[in-house]
Amino acid sequence: MTETILTNATLVLRDRVQHGTIVLNGTEIIDVTDAISAALGAIDLGGDFLFPGVIDLHTDNLERQVQPRTNARWPSRSAMLAHDAQCAVAGVTTVFDALCIGDLGFEKGRLKTFHDGVVDLDALADTDLLKSEHFLHLRCEMPADDVIELLDAVADHRLVRVVSLMDHSPGVGQYANLDSYRALRRRENVADDIIERRILEQTEQRARLRDPNRRALLARLAGLPIVLASHDDRTVEEIAENIADGIRISEFPVTMAAALAARAGGMEVIAGAPNIVRGGSHSGNISAADLVRADAVDAFASDYVPASLVEAAFMCVDITGITLPDAIALVTDRPARMAGLHDRGRIETGLRADLVRVCVHQGLPVVREVWRAGKRVA
Repeated sequence: MTETILTNATLVLRDRVQHGTIVLNGTEIIDVTDAISAALGAIDLGGDFLFPGVIDLHTDNLERQVQPRTNARWPSRSAMLAHDAQCAVAGVTTVFDALCIGDLGFEKGRLKTFHDGVVDLDALADTDLLKSEHFLHLRCEMPADDVIELLDAVADHRLVRVVSLMDHSPGVGQYANLDSYRALRRRENVADDIIERRILEQTEQRARLRDPNRRALLARLAGLPIVLASHDDRTVEEIAENIADGIRISEFPVTMAAALAARAGGMEVIAGAPNIVRGGSHSGNISAADLVRADAVDAFASDYVPASLVEAAFMCVDITGITLPDAIALVTDRPARMAGLHDRGRIETGLRADLVRVCVHQGLPVVREVWRAGKRVA
Protein backbone atom coordinates (compact mmCIF):
# COMPACT_ATOMS: atom_id res chain seq x y z
CA MET A 1 0.00 0.00 0.00
CA THR A 2 1.13 3.54 -0.69
CA GLU A 3 2.00 5.66 2.33
CA THR A 4 0.62 9.18 2.66
CA ILE A 5 2.63 11.58 4.80
CA LEU A 6 0.95 14.73 6.12
CA THR A 7 3.54 16.97 7.71
CA ASN A 8 4.03 20.47 9.15
CA ALA A 9 0.55 20.24 10.66
CA THR A 10 -0.91 21.49 13.93
CA LEU A 11 -2.21 18.17 15.23
CA VAL A 12 -5.22 18.25 17.53
CA LEU A 13 -4.77 15.13 19.63
CA ARG A 14 -7.14 14.00 22.35
CA ASP A 15 -5.06 15.49 25.18
CA ARG A 16 -2.93 18.15 23.51
CA VAL A 17 -2.11 20.21 20.43
CA GLN A 18 1.30 19.61 18.86
CA HIS A 19 3.18 20.41 15.68
CA GLY A 20 4.06 17.31 13.71
CA THR A 21 3.42 14.61 11.13
CA ILE A 22 0.93 11.81 10.51
CA VAL A 23 1.66 8.81 8.30
CA LEU A 24 -1.19 6.90 6.67
CA ASN A 25 -0.98 3.46 5.11
CA GLY A 26 -4.09 2.34 3.33
CA THR A 27 -7.06 3.07 5.57
CA GLU A 28 -5.17 3.47 8.86
CA ILE A 29 -2.95 5.88 10.73
CA ILE A 30 0.39 4.11 11.24
CA ASP A 31 2.48 6.84 12.84
CA VAL A 32 2.05 10.12 14.73
CA THR A 33 5.17 12.14 15.50
CA ASP A 34 6.23 15.62 16.54
CA ALA A 35 8.92 15.66 13.85
CA ILE A 36 8.66 17.38 10.46
CA SER A 37 9.11 14.98 7.57
CA ALA A 38 11.58 15.65 4.77
CA ALA A 39 10.45 12.60 2.83
CA LEU A 40 9.96 12.99 -0.89
CA GLY A 41 6.23 13.24 -1.52
CA ALA A 42 5.30 14.37 1.99
CA ILE A 43 2.38 16.80 1.90
CA ASP A 44 3.20 20.06 3.68
CA LEU A 45 0.08 21.39 5.43
CA GLY A 46 1.68 24.76 6.15
CA GLY A 47 0.86 24.68 9.85
CA ASP A 48 -2.88 24.17 9.35
CA PHE A 49 -4.88 22.28 11.96
CA LEU A 50 -5.35 18.56 11.40
CA PHE A 51 -7.87 16.65 13.48
CA PRO A 52 -10.08 13.54 13.20
CA GLY A 53 -12.96 13.33 10.77
CA VAL A 54 -16.14 14.79 12.22
CA ILE A 55 -18.95 12.44 13.30
CA ASP A 56 -22.49 13.79 13.05
CA LEU A 57 -24.98 11.75 15.07
CA HIS A 58 -28.04 13.65 13.86
CA THR A 59 -28.51 15.57 10.65
CA ASP A 60 -31.75 16.47 8.88
CA ASN A 61 -29.78 17.94 5.96
CA LEU A 62 -31.09 15.33 3.52
CA GLU A 63 -34.58 16.73 4.00
CA ARG A 64 -33.31 20.16 2.97
CA GLN A 65 -31.86 18.74 -0.26
CA VAL A 66 -34.99 16.74 -1.04
CA GLN A 67 -37.22 19.78 -0.55
CA PRO A 68 -35.16 22.93 -1.25
CA ARG A 69 -38.38 24.95 -1.51
CA THR A 70 -41.80 24.39 0.04
CA ASN A 71 -43.43 23.21 -3.18
CA ALA A 72 -40.37 21.84 -4.97
CA ARG A 73 -39.29 18.25 -4.38
CA TRP A 74 -35.92 17.13 -5.77
CA PRO A 75 -35.20 13.59 -7.09
CA SER A 76 -34.16 11.55 -4.07
CA ARG A 77 -30.97 9.91 -5.36
CA SER A 78 -29.65 13.24 -6.60
CA ALA A 79 -30.56 14.82 -3.26
CA MET A 80 -28.70 12.08 -1.37
CA LEU A 81 -25.53 12.67 -3.38
CA ALA A 82 -25.77 16.43 -2.87
CA HIS A 83 -26.28 15.91 0.86
CA ASP A 84 -23.28 13.56 1.00
CA ALA A 85 -21.07 16.09 -0.78
CA GLN A 86 -22.12 18.87 1.60
CA CYS A 87 -21.24 16.70 4.58
CA ALA A 88 -17.82 15.80 3.20
CA VAL A 89 -16.75 19.36 2.40
CA ALA A 90 -17.81 20.31 5.93
CA GLY A 91 -15.35 17.75 7.32
CA VAL A 92 -18.04 15.23 8.31
CA THR A 93 -16.70 11.78 7.43
CA THR A 94 -19.33 9.78 9.35
CA VAL A 95 -22.97 10.77 8.91
CA PHE A 96 -26.05 9.57 10.76
CA ASP A 97 -28.94 10.44 8.46
CA ALA A 98 -31.87 11.32 10.73
CA LEU A 99 -35.02 10.12 8.97
CA CYS A 100 -38.42 10.84 10.48
CA ILE A 101 -40.88 7.98 11.03
CA GLY A 102 -44.46 8.85 11.86
CA ASP A 103 -46.87 11.44 10.51
CA LEU A 104 -48.38 14.08 12.81
CA GLY A 105 -50.23 15.76 10.00
CA PHE A 106 -48.13 18.73 8.87
CA GLU A 107 -45.06 17.31 7.12
CA LYS A 108 -46.26 14.37 5.04
CA GLY A 109 -43.28 14.65 2.68
CA ARG A 110 -41.02 13.40 5.48
CA LEU A 111 -42.36 9.87 5.14
CA LYS A 112 -41.41 9.77 1.46
CA THR A 113 -37.96 11.10 2.39
CA PHE A 114 -37.66 8.24 4.89
CA HIS A 115 -38.68 5.55 2.41
CA ASP A 116 -36.53 6.98 -0.40
CA GLY A 117 -33.57 7.57 1.93
CA VAL A 118 -33.42 3.91 3.00
CA VAL A 119 -33.64 2.75 -0.63
CA ASP A 120 -30.95 5.20 -1.73
CA LEU A 121 -28.54 4.21 1.03
CA ASP A 122 -29.08 0.54 0.20
CA ALA A 123 -28.14 1.32 -3.40
CA LEU A 124 -25.14 3.54 -2.62
CA ALA A 125 -23.59 2.34 0.66
CA ASP A 126 -21.48 -0.42 -0.86
CA THR A 127 -20.36 1.58 -3.88
CA ASP A 128 -17.45 3.99 -4.04
CA LEU A 129 -19.79 6.89 -4.82
CA LEU A 130 -20.39 8.34 -1.33
CA LYS A 131 -17.69 10.59 0.06
CA SER A 132 -18.73 10.08 3.70
CA GLU A 133 -19.81 6.91 5.47
CA HIS A 134 -23.54 6.94 6.21
CA PHE A 135 -25.61 5.24 8.90
CA LEU A 136 -29.30 5.56 9.75
CA HIS A 137 -30.74 7.42 12.71
CA LEU A 138 -34.47 6.70 12.88
CA ARG A 139 -36.57 9.42 14.51
CA CYS A 140 -39.80 7.92 15.83
CA GLU A 141 -42.80 10.18 16.49
CA MET A 142 -44.34 8.41 19.48
CA PRO A 143 -47.89 9.81 19.09
CA ALA A 144 -48.13 8.94 15.37
CA ASP A 145 -50.61 6.20 14.50
CA ASP A 146 -48.30 4.70 11.84
CA VAL A 147 -44.99 4.72 13.74
CA ILE A 148 -45.00 1.09 14.92
CA GLU A 149 -45.61 -0.37 11.46
CA LEU A 150 -43.03 1.93 9.86
CA LEU A 151 -40.31 1.14 12.40
CA ASP A 152 -41.00 -2.60 12.28
CA ALA A 153 -40.12 -2.68 8.58
CA VAL A 154 -36.63 -1.19 9.08
CA ALA A 155 -35.62 -1.86 12.69
CA ASP A 156 -33.32 -4.72 11.64
CA HIS A 157 -31.70 -2.80 8.78
CA ARG A 158 -27.91 -3.19 8.75
CA LEU A 159 -27.30 0.58 8.73
CA VAL A 160 -29.55 1.49 11.67
CA ARG A 161 -27.33 2.52 14.58
CA VAL A 162 -29.42 5.11 16.47
CA VAL A 163 -33.14 5.37 17.19
CA SER A 164 -34.60 8.41 18.94
CA LEU A 165 -38.04 8.65 20.51
CA MET A 166 -39.57 12.06 19.97
CA ASP A 167 -42.81 13.92 20.47
CA HIS A 168 -43.50 17.01 18.39
CA SER A 169 -47.06 17.35 19.58
CA PRO A 170 -48.20 20.91 20.35
CA GLY A 171 -47.93 21.78 24.02
CA VAL A 172 -44.92 19.60 24.90
CA GLY A 173 -41.15 19.48 24.39
CA GLN A 174 -39.89 21.91 21.78
CA TYR A 175 -43.46 23.15 21.19
CA ALA A 176 -44.52 23.66 24.80
CA ASN A 177 -45.37 27.29 23.98
CA LEU A 178 -48.55 27.09 21.90
CA ASP A 179 -48.30 30.69 20.73
CA SER A 180 -44.87 29.94 19.25
CA TYR A 181 -46.26 26.77 17.71
CA ARG A 182 -49.10 28.70 16.08
CA ALA A 183 -46.64 31.29 14.74
CA LEU A 184 -44.49 28.53 13.24
CA ARG A 185 -47.42 27.00 11.40
CA ARG A 186 -48.58 30.40 10.15
CA ARG A 187 -45.12 30.91 8.64
CA GLU A 188 -45.77 27.67 6.76
CA ASN A 189 -48.96 29.27 5.36
CA VAL A 190 -51.31 27.05 7.36
CA ALA A 191 -54.68 28.72 8.00
CA ASP A 192 -55.63 29.51 11.60
CA ASP A 193 -58.69 27.27 11.63
CA ILE A 194 -56.60 24.31 10.45
CA ILE A 195 -53.94 25.03 13.07
CA GLU A 196 -56.50 25.06 15.87
CA ARG A 197 -58.16 21.90 14.61
CA ARG A 198 -54.81 20.10 14.40
CA ILE A 199 -53.84 21.23 17.91
CA LEU A 200 -57.01 19.63 19.27
CA GLU A 201 -56.57 16.50 17.16
CA GLN A 202 -52.91 16.05 18.07
CA THR A 203 -53.58 16.62 21.78
CA GLU A 204 -56.22 13.87 21.72
CA GLN A 205 -54.01 11.61 19.62
CA ARG A 206 -51.08 12.05 21.99
CA ALA A 207 -53.20 11.20 25.02
CA ARG A 208 -54.35 8.04 23.29
CA LEU A 209 -51.20 6.78 21.56
CA ARG A 210 -48.04 8.20 23.10
CA ASP A 211 -47.64 5.79 26.02
CA PRO A 212 -48.67 2.53 24.30
CA ASN A 213 -46.57 3.40 21.24
CA ARG A 214 -43.58 4.17 23.43
CA ARG A 215 -43.86 0.76 25.09
CA ALA A 216 -44.24 -0.96 21.72
CA LEU A 217 -41.26 0.86 20.24
CA LEU A 218 -39.03 -0.03 23.19
CA ALA A 219 -40.13 -3.66 23.00
CA ARG A 220 -39.37 -3.85 19.25
CA LEU A 221 -35.91 -2.34 19.75
CA ALA A 222 -34.94 -4.43 22.78
CA GLY A 223 -31.85 -6.51 22.12
CA LEU A 224 -30.92 -4.83 18.84
CA PRO A 225 -27.41 -3.35 18.39
CA ILE A 226 -28.65 0.23 18.36
CA VAL A 227 -28.30 3.25 20.65
CA LEU A 228 -31.52 4.69 22.08
CA ALA A 229 -32.00 8.44 22.41
CA SER A 230 -34.73 10.75 23.64
CA HIS A 231 -35.46 14.07 21.96
CA ASP A 232 -36.24 17.61 23.13
CA ASP A 233 -36.45 16.69 26.81
CA ARG A 234 -37.96 19.50 28.89
CA THR A 235 -38.58 18.17 32.41
CA VAL A 236 -36.81 16.16 35.08
CA GLU A 237 -39.75 13.75 34.99
CA GLU A 238 -39.15 13.04 31.28
CA ILE A 239 -35.50 12.31 32.03
CA ALA A 240 -36.47 9.93 34.84
CA GLU A 241 -38.75 8.03 32.44
CA ASN A 242 -35.93 7.80 29.88
CA ILE A 243 -33.45 6.47 32.42
CA ALA A 244 -35.94 3.88 33.65
CA ASP A 245 -36.45 2.73 30.05
CA GLY A 246 -32.72 2.34 29.39
CA ILE A 247 -32.35 5.31 27.07
CA ARG A 248 -28.71 6.40 26.97
CA ILE A 249 -28.78 9.75 25.16
CA SER A 250 -30.75 12.98 25.57
CA GLU A 251 -30.80 14.79 22.23
CA PHE A 252 -31.26 18.56 22.27
CA PRO A 253 -32.70 19.01 25.78
CA VAL A 254 -34.61 22.27 25.80
CA THR A 255 -33.99 23.23 29.45
CA MET A 256 -30.95 23.30 31.73
CA ALA A 257 -32.88 21.25 34.32
CA ALA A 258 -33.40 18.42 31.85
CA ALA A 259 -29.76 18.44 30.70
CA LEU A 260 -28.38 18.41 34.24
CA ALA A 261 -30.79 15.65 35.28
CA ALA A 262 -29.73 13.60 32.27
CA ARG A 263 -26.04 13.91 33.13
CA ALA A 264 -26.71 13.18 36.80
CA GLY A 265 -28.59 10.04 35.80
CA GLY A 266 -25.81 8.73 33.58
CA MET A 267 -27.25 9.78 30.23
CA GLU A 268 -25.14 11.54 27.61
CA VAL A 269 -26.30 14.84 26.13
CA ILE A 270 -26.23 16.02 22.51
CA ALA A 271 -26.58 19.74 21.80
CA GLY A 272 -27.14 21.45 18.47
CA ALA A 273 -24.07 22.99 16.85
CA PRO A 274 -26.21 25.64 15.06
CA ASN A 275 -27.26 26.84 18.53
CA ILE A 276 -23.59 27.70 19.18
CA VAL A 277 -22.96 29.32 15.80
CA ARG A 278 -26.16 31.42 15.83
CA GLY A 279 -25.67 32.49 19.45
CA GLY A 280 -28.75 30.69 20.75
CA SER A 281 -31.64 28.39 19.98
CA HIS A 282 -33.74 29.14 16.89
CA SER A 283 -36.84 28.17 18.88
CA GLY A 284 -36.11 30.03 22.12
CA ASN A 285 -34.80 27.11 24.17
CA ILE A 286 -31.66 26.77 26.30
CA SER A 287 -28.37 28.13 24.96
CA ALA A 288 -25.95 25.36 24.00
CA ALA A 289 -23.06 27.55 25.16
CA ASP A 290 -24.61 27.65 28.63
CA LEU A 291 -24.84 23.86 28.55
CA VAL A 292 -21.14 23.63 27.67
CA ARG A 293 -20.23 26.01 30.49
CA ALA A 294 -22.24 23.82 32.87
CA ASP A 295 -20.36 20.72 31.64
CA ALA A 296 -23.71 19.34 30.48
CA VAL A 297 -22.82 18.45 26.87
CA ASP A 298 -21.13 15.31 25.57
CA ALA A 299 -21.38 15.95 21.83
CA PHE A 300 -22.64 18.32 19.19
CA ALA A 301 -24.81 17.33 16.23
CA SER A 302 -25.37 19.46 13.15
CA ASP A 303 -29.18 19.11 13.26
CA TYR A 304 -29.72 21.01 10.00
CA VAL A 305 -26.35 22.57 8.94
CA PRO A 306 -23.40 20.15 8.49
CA ALA A 307 -20.89 23.02 8.34
CA SER A 308 -21.91 24.12 11.84
CA LEU A 309 -19.94 21.36 13.57
CA VAL A 310 -16.38 22.54 12.89
CA GLU A 311 -17.35 26.17 13.40
CA ALA A 312 -19.09 25.42 16.70
CA ALA A 313 -16.07 23.53 18.02
CA PHE A 314 -13.71 26.44 17.35
CA MET A 315 -16.22 28.98 18.69
CA CYS A 316 -16.55 27.03 21.94
CA VAL A 317 -12.89 27.66 22.73
CA ASP A 318 -13.48 31.41 22.63
CA ILE A 319 -16.91 31.66 24.20
CA THR A 320 -16.82 28.93 26.84
CA GLY A 321 -13.13 28.62 27.70
CA ILE A 322 -12.76 24.89 27.04
CA THR A 323 -9.57 23.68 25.38
CA LEU A 324 -9.31 23.02 21.65
CA PRO A 325 -8.80 19.25 22.16
CA ASP A 326 -11.93 19.11 24.32
CA ALA A 327 -13.88 21.19 21.79
CA ILE A 328 -12.82 19.02 18.86
CA ALA A 329 -13.69 15.92 20.91
CA LEU A 330 -17.31 17.15 21.02
CA VAL A 331 -17.56 16.48 17.28
CA THR A 332 -15.15 13.54 16.94
CA ASP A 333 -14.14 11.29 19.84
CA ARG A 334 -17.22 11.65 21.99
CA PRO A 335 -19.85 11.01 19.30
CA ALA A 336 -17.75 8.07 18.07
CA ARG A 337 -17.85 6.48 21.51
CA MET A 338 -21.55 7.24 21.93
CA ALA A 339 -22.29 5.39 18.69
CA GLY A 340 -19.93 2.49 19.48
CA LEU A 341 -17.56 3.38 16.63
CA HIS A 342 -14.26 2.56 18.31
CA ASP A 343 -12.18 2.61 15.12
CA ARG A 344 -12.34 6.39 14.65
CA GLY A 345 -12.66 9.76 16.38
CA ARG A 346 -9.04 10.24 17.49
CA ILE A 347 -5.64 10.66 15.86
CA GLU A 348 -3.91 7.51 17.06
CA THR A 349 -1.98 4.70 15.41
CA GLY A 350 -4.20 1.83 14.38
CA LEU A 351 -7.32 3.97 14.03
CA ARG A 352 -9.02 4.82 10.78
CA ALA A 353 -7.47 7.60 8.74
CA ASP A 354 -10.45 9.98 8.79
CA LEU A 355 -8.89 13.45 8.92
CA VAL A 356 -9.81 17.09 8.40
CA ARG A 357 -7.43 19.94 7.52
CA VAL A 358 -8.61 23.36 8.66
CA CYS A 359 -7.13 26.84 8.51
CA VAL A 360 -8.54 29.77 10.45
CA HIS A 361 -9.14 32.84 8.30
CA GLN A 362 -10.06 36.03 10.16
CA GLY A 363 -11.47 33.95 12.98
CA LEU A 364 -13.47 31.57 10.76
CA PRO A 365 -12.36 27.92 10.51
CA VAL A 366 -12.24 26.87 6.86
CA VAL A 367 -12.13 23.20 5.86
CA ARG A 368 -9.42 22.80 3.21
CA GLU A 369 -9.02 19.04 2.79
CA VAL A 370 -10.74 15.89 4.04
CA TRP A 371 -9.61 12.25 4.06
CA ARG A 372 -11.91 9.31 4.73
CA ALA A 373 -10.25 5.94 5.38
CA GLY A 374 -7.04 7.32 3.94
CA LYS A 375 -8.60 8.56 0.70
CA ARG A 376 -8.98 12.24 0.02
CA VAL A 377 -12.68 13.00 -0.51
CA ALA A 378 -12.73 16.80 -0.39
